[in-house]
Amino acid sequence: MTLSVYSPERYMLEAYKQAQLAYESGEIPVGAVVVANNRIIARAYNQVELLNDPTAHAEILAITSAAEFLGNKYLKDCTMYVTLEPCVMCAGALNWAQIDTIYYGASDMKRGFSIIGRHILHPKTKINSGIMADECQQLLEDFFKNLREE
Repeated sequence: MTLSVYSPERYMLEAYKQAQLAYESGEIPVGAVVVANNRIIARAYNQVELLNDPTAHAEILAITSAAEFLGNKYLKDCTMYVTLEPCVMCAGALNWAQIDTIYYGASDMKRGFSIIGRHILHPKTKINSGIMADECQQLLEDFFKNLREE
């Protein structure tokens, strides 16, 4: 796979690196980056265990970081790359942030926003799925397999 500097695949690879950090930290391996003007302005991974906070999902932490960077609660001209389909909570936060575009890797058939419906996101948000889906799914499967074996 050849990656251009500004391709969705390149940014998803950066989100995947965040997911790997989560994995190494004993967190469910989900990573996210927020991009504005072809520049990563926020990086995050799940920190639910570390922060003892059920809302410390990669997407929520990345939204907070991006909003702080921009000095604005709205992420209208931003794109989020996340390794797993956002859950309903994260989709709601992305709605309030008015994120422009979401790319996600693996689908989440149990808790992903799509089980409720696309209407949970802002009406103008564009959605793209499947980038590095196999790698993202494999990382999650490896994590839960290791967890079961412990």
